[in-house]
Amino acid sequence: MQSNRQKLRSQQLLTAFLIIFSIILFNIISQNVFFRLDLTSEKRYTISEQTKLILSNLDDVVFIRIYLDGDLNIELNRFRKNIAELLDEFKVYAGNRLEYEFADPFDGADAKTIDRILEELYNKGLAPVNIHQRKKDGSITEKVIVPGAIINYNDSEISLNLLMNNPGKTGAENLNNSVELLEYNLISTIKNLTNNEITKIAFLEGHGEWPDPFIGDLLKELSKSFQIDRGKLNNKADVLEPYKAVVIAGSINAFSEADKFIIDQYIMRGGKVLWLIDGVNIDFDSLATGYSFALPNNLNLDDMLFRYGVRINQNLVQDAQCGILPVNVALAGNAPNFQPAPWLYFPLVSHLGNHAITQNINLVQMRFASSIDTLGARSAVRKTPLLSSSSYTKLREVPALIELREINQQPAEADFRHSSLILGVLLEGTFESVFKNRLVENLGVENLSKKFDISPETKMIVIADADIVRNDIKHTSKGPVISPLGFDKFTNQTYGNKDFLNNAISYLADENHLLALRGREFKLRMLDKTEISKNRLKWQLINILIPAAFVLAGGIAFSLTRKFKYSR
Repeated sequence: MQSNRQKLRSQQLLTAFLIIFSIILFNIISQNVFFRLDLTSEKRYTISEQTKLILSNLDDVVFIRIYLDGDLNIELNRFRKNIAELLDEFKVYAGNRLEYEFADPFDGADAKTIDRILEELYNKGLAPVNIHQRKKDGSITEKVIVPGAIINYNDSEISLNLLMNNPGKTGAENLNNSVELLEYNLISTIKNLTNNEITKIAFLEGHGEWPDPFIGDLLKELSKSFQIDRGKLNNKADVLEPYKAVVIAGSINAFSEADKFIIDQYIMRGGKVLWLIDGVNIDFDSLATGYSFALPNNLNLDDMLFRYGVRINQNLVQDAQCGILPVNVALAGNAPNFQPAPWLYFPLVSHLGNHAITQNINLVQMRFASSIDTLGARSAVRKTPLLSSSSYTKLREVPALIELREINQQPAEADFRHSSLILGVLLEGTFESVFKNRLVENLGVENLSKKFDISPETKMIVIADADIVRNDIKHTSKGPVISPLGFDKFTNQTYGNKDFLNNAISYLADENHLLALRGREFKLRMLDKTEISKNRLKWQLINILIPAAFVLAGGIAFSLTRKFKYSR
């Protein structure tokens, strides 16, 4: 009997020792071997290799303050949890070089202080959002939040808006899209803030391109990520070499053969170009007098773009899905009375290509856009449409007289027989030089070391509208004030122009391919609100009773098993 007790005690001690040894061994292994499992179908909790690389190479502490705390509704609390989970995942790779905190900027503040804080955060680039919350008594209150973050590194900081606010989508869809873009928005901002090597972008001048004030909002946005230079080519063959991408925005004067050659050779060496080109030249300001002439915008670029695989047509796109134009409807001699009316020449583009550049952005507003043809003969170039017209589109050939009174004419549905016309396209592949088999010695180009006829793998984007990049300017007593790009003062809506162009330039210039993170899609698993409302009691009972029944059944089974075992 004593021997059996000693044997049982020895077995218990051995079991205890093995358990303790296993725990110690597991902790040693876990400290040296790191792995994580993501069992979600869309890999919701898996961050990209580029993100891991950027975080693991941080030289100093990145501190993130997120203004999303306090009394929030269920959806925003869930969004806050998503942010915290992602930042905790970031900390796994960044270690103590990444810190974050959530804050309520209005905690304990009175109305006057709240207004001051709102102004301060707005001036830093954070956009306030009005939300409606339902109280326990059923009443609904309105609250202002600032769902953004300020990211600090050394002595620099960048503001980041985290919540999508697309008026064309529901609140749940906007929140889901915000979660999809969290990793891209956060890591791209961290990369821009901590990157010691500044990528250079050139905005071309010398052909009547938009001056700084008219593209000032985009320049301000891009300056967070790039060094922006503006200038002329000045017959220097190597003038564009330092630049990762070149933007040609709003040219109205013809390009010389020398300038074309310099741009062509920049592309042949792997350079990237964003073309924002009007197919038609029209003086919008002259419409105030009642009419304006639309004429072809002859820039001497047709042969060049044709060789690269596209043709910008000399026509105007009229789209049933369009923006508005304020029109004076007052009788002659009376005070002006401006009323908004649909203007078919201002397409609102919702047909966005299936590409990371266009992922989760609002409608894009265009003005006097033209259609684009892609050329199948250029098989070495892949063409991806980015912007397309709606299913109800009409083409107006030029020269043409555009009259303001057209706004009062009821368009005939039969005339809108075109559908999904390409207005913007991404070209990727190897391009052939337009100067192949041509003598270039007489062009007067300096510093030319070698002429190339075929490019390496590169890319460019062609948009048949120069107004897509133009912001409005408001004149005040303190001087001109630049309005946000895409903001429509007549509807108080901000379209997705800035996001689209920022994405386009980032895609052309980004070597780390972070923009691919914008293509992530998380499935929105919505509850059936009708079913919940109709059978509310049934589902409450199922969710309360069934788990309790499983626990009870398990307890009974355990008790019976134990009783049967020891009764023997």
